[in-house]
Amino acid sequence: MSVIDYGCGNLASVVNMIQHVGAAAQIIHSPEQLADAGKLILPGVGAFDHCMGNLRDAGWVAPLEQAVFERQVPIMGICLGMQLLTRGSEEGQLPGLGWIDAHAKRFRPEDVTLKVPHMGWNEVHQMRADVLLPPSESPRRFYFVHSYRVECADPDDVLLQCEHGETFVAAFRRANIWGFQFHPEKSHRFGMELFRHFLEV
Repeated sequence: MSVIDYGCGNLASVVNMIQHVGAAAQIIHSPEQLADAGKLILPGVGAFDHCMGNLRDAGWVAPLEQAVFERQVPIMGICLGMQLLTRGSEEGQLPGLGWIDAHAKRFRPEDVTLKVPHMGWNEVHQMRADVLLPPSESPRRFYFVHSYRVECADPDDVLLQCEHGETFVAAFRRANIWGFQFHPEKSHRFGMELFRHFLEV
């Protein structure tokens, strides 16, 4: 599994979790390394424009699109990495990758006691079946840290929802593209389960 280093990710935690579930993980530092990738993880920490600018300036976009759309390599976007897969964000001016018809908007809770960023453990609600999230008798909980949340134009793309003053998209999927607003690498057994199933895709 290849973790993309474009200057905006919590790489060590992601690699550690992947290795913890018994898989090999490598950090790739250049677009040329995408040619050998079998699965991709796009992490993201920071501001939307800074991270999108890093992707574009370092020449990642065209090789990523070739890997994801021509070779059908599975990709997982995490936190801001999920938002980069959309058309854009209220946080910035640059367009996103546009692979998912969605847009990131800032939390504006009417309840003033609700803090932004949304931070902590939350239960998610599954909207449809998915290979990464097989049926479970107990609720799944994941760890979130984010000020912006994704709105999908197509409800069929929505995989998980969560609540923070309003219902928001906690995960989406279209074909071989997954996005998770939470941090599976910080979500203990729930995150481990997610990575294990991603390895089996």
